[in-house]
Amino acid sequence: MCRVGEQFDPVAHNRAAWDREVASDNEWTRPVGPEVVARARAGDWSVVLIGYEPVPRDWFPAELAGTAMLCLASGGGQQGPVLAAAGADVTVFDNSPAQLARDEEVAAREGLAIRTVLGDMRDLGAFPSARFDVIVNPVSNVFCPELAPVWRESFRVLRPGGVLMEYSHTLTEQIGGQLAAGFVLTHLVEAPHHADATARYMPGYFATRAVKPADPA
Repeated sequence: MCRVGEQFDPVAHNRAAWDREVASDNEWTRPVGPEVVARARAGDWSVVLIGYEPVPRDWFPAELAGTAMLCLASGGGQQGPVLAAAGADVTVFDNSPAQLARDEEVAAREGLAIRTVLGDMRDLGAFPSARFDVIVNPVSNVFCPELAPVWRESFRVLRPGGVLMEYSHTLTEQIGGQLAAGFVLTHLVEAPHHADATARYMPGYFATRAVKPADPA
């Protein structure tokens, strides 16, 4: 807890919190098993953005081989290894060393080429502009105090025509923020929050797909 007069550091707080989640075996820190990687190599793969709902396959390029994929704030050994096994050129960026270690664990076990980078999702200075074709950002921006820098940086590191897939925040920050950064929204899906009693009336999860225009205005 932050004492009166102290400045709260969300990056340090979240890093320590997710390292603890790994130690306590939170379900979103458990790396995928060999059978999941084997299926992905055979073309049978899926990843999630909202609860347990798979991302629609047509949100991704038809062919993942050679696709430069940034798994943004997506450590844990789940999405990154699956996409790498399916053929993508994967970089996993996360604030938690323990979560990144999960991806490194699967990569070593399965012989996958996955790069891991430690950092704050609001600062993607580790990457040059127009570096990636696709960004996948699962349930993580809810831990970020401000989303505008996330959208600006995502827009910068995507190539023209690149795709951003994103888990929900407020509608203003989620949709309005992406539009303000220059993205064009192409898809939106909803799903009930699995632990929310109001889910039958109001879905607790939604995900968006947005594209960086080939000729940004």
